[in-house]
Amino acid sequence: MAAVSNVHAQKIELGGGIGGFNYRGDISPTFRFRFFRPGGSLFFRYNPSQALSLRAEAAFGLTGADDQHSKDPFQQARNMSFKSRILEASAVAEYNFLNYQDRRFAVNWSPYVFGGMGLAKFNVTPQTAAYKTSTLVMPYGVGIKYQIRKPWNIGLEYGTRKTFTDYLDNLGGEPVNTDKLQQGDPSLKDNYYYVRLSVSYTFYKIVCP
Repeated sequence: MAAVSNVHAQKIELGGGIGGFNYRGDISPTFRFRFFRPGGSLFFRYNPSQALSLRAEAAFGLTGADDQHSKDPFQQARNMSFKSRILEASAVAEYNFLNYQDRRFAVNWSPYVFGGMGLAKFNVTPQTAAYKTSTLVMPYGVGIKYQIRKPWNIGLEYGTRKTFTDYLDNLGGEPVNTDKLQQGDPSLKDNYYYVRLSVSYTFYKIVCP
């Protein structure tokens, strides 16, 4: 029984990450490093094979942007800004390009790509209209993980969250008035990004009762 438990236990990881959230939308149409805000997450990873990993993750972070940092005269005249807290739950699949080898002296590292689905809840300030403050998200991106010493692993990941809302920045969707400065581009959905460093622990032993 103990031998069977060990085989299955090697497939399980628990970990956490810390990093930053960023946003792209009406107030920041392009990626701006200055709009990074802190974020963190906890995750559970199941490794059914050397090439495939399945991960469930809960993340929390801040986003924000300000028109005053834009060189666009329209944005400067609009002079809008926002702050938002985001709580996200997601499930993704990772494809490892290099197989981890369960050997004592193996150099275990691999770049990977990932994709999946999730749900995000956001709390934007200011909120000037009654709109839905949750959205489905599609997380996808790239990363690299390295086993520094059994049972510890570290990782670096960059991910995009495609959303299905235009209200992450309180500016978008259907116009609420005729003032052009108070309207966003309804064709441009808001997205956000999460960059993190992670540490995880692989369970190699489970004591059977």
